[in-house]
Amino acid sequence: MSNEVTSLERDIEQTRERLANTIDELLHRAHPRTIVSREVTSLKAHFVDPHTGSPRTDNILKVAGAAIGTVALLVLIRRVAS
Repeated sequence: MSNEVTSLERDIEQTRERLANTIDELLHRAHPRTIVSREVTSLKAHFVDPHTGSPRTDNILKVAGAAIGTVALLVLIRRVAS
């Protein structure tokens, strides 16, 4: 009987420790600074190859082309509307 109680107490303590670790991990993942860091890393990986460190010119050119096209479209709309 005493052995069972000790075993149950040990199991409860281990469960509490695992739960505390899980809560700490969730708090870390949900922290705004962690989220921003993860998103910045993801964005950098889109424009720079993480293995070689060389720029991914195809992705850079796509974004630059889209930006130039958007500006040109806005200029055209303003001229037509004037």
